[in-house]
Amino acid sequence: MNSSVQTTKQKRIPVAVKKYFRLPVITSLTIALVAISVASGWKASQPAAGNIPMAPQFKYDEAYSFRDGLAPVKLNGKYGFIDKTGSEVIPLIYEGASTFSEGLAVVKTNGKYGFIDKKGKLVIPAKFEDAGRFFEGLALIGLNGKYGYIDKTGKEVVAPKYDYASRFSEGLAAVKSAGKYGYIDKTGAEKIPFRYDEAHEFSDGLARIYAADPRVKKWGFIDKTGRWVIPPTFDQVNNFSNGRARVRSVEGKYGYVDKAGKYKIELKYQHASDFSEQLAPVAMSDYSKWSFIDTTGKEVVALSMDGRDGDVRAIADGMAMLVLYSGWKYGFVDKAGKEVIPPAYEDAFDFSEGFAAVKLNGKWGFIDKAGKEIGQH
Repeated sequence: MNSSVQTTKQKRIPVAVKKYFRLPVITSLTIALVAISVASGWKASQPAAGNIPMAPQFKYDEAYSFRDGLAPVKLNGKYGFIDKTGSEVIPLIYEGASTFSEGLAVVKTNGKYGFIDKKGKLVIPAKFEDAGRFFEGLALIGLNGKYGYIDKTGKEVVAPKYDYASRFSEGLAAVKSAGKYGYIDKTGAEKIPFRYDEAHEFSDGLARIYAADPRVKKWGFIDKTGRWVIPPTFDQVNNFSNGRARVRSVEGKYGYVDKAGKYKIELKYQHASDFSEQLAPVAMSDYSKWSFIDTTGKEVVALSMDGRDGDVRAIADGMAMLVLYSGWKYGFVDKAGKEVIPPAYEDAFDFSEGFAAVKLNGKWGFIDKAGKEIGQH
């Protein structure tokens, strides 16, 4: 099983190690549900006294991002949900839980998966071996080792017959059958034939595809008809965002292409993250010199790293995560490049709906964009 929070096989690895460039092959619920917390075994050194905020709200064994106003948390082996005041509004009684999406969340009870609403009512019975969040009105479910889709009434819309599957995006979902990936629509009709070795969700009208035949072992992009819009010529690519896709050369340099496959920002960066909110963090040579660029490649602001090596993630909810290699500490900078939350945390998730889940002294809690913990407002 890889669908619940606590059983997801792909653990969250610090971005500096994972480089988070090439996402995993679409493996259904690994993508659909919240990621697990940082892998055990990472030991962080203690920052100087006075850098660590302390609050009783840091009490959870696990905590995840807010979605639809609620966040899943784990305490004493059970999952439930809190609101933005820190109140536990859905009791911690579940074996697993996802974040909310489109008003529903996946929960695990008695070894099976179902869906609850924001009042905690089980609206779709817990009868599935696997289940993913709702996207575009449909949710991924697993039965007898195969995957299909249901609607919000629990009705089976696409029978579980695929080996792997992704969430729906822009009306299509990537699914795998007989060793190859193709795309189906919301009725289950095949829209793009099963001929790809690896396929990902659509973003900005294009999907990244890996062609691994003996002649071509490269990445490119197709449109919704299956036509190669950008031929498979890249060693690595990422999804389109803000009209740009991050690509990497065989020499290890990063740049960005537009939806026609033309280089809008040349391959010159040693380190780079995706565009989000019209900005992308990049570093020319070493990990201590980052800046934000716009979609034309113009440097908008230099980030003050004070000579510290680290990674800067893509912007989320107006904030970019900063990870320092020394001690593996997490903090945040704003879009102006200001370090608004010092890197004092042992782990963190991106900001969402004004809050970020962060880990301190082995426990999880939530902070706002001023660094205040939930309950201090």
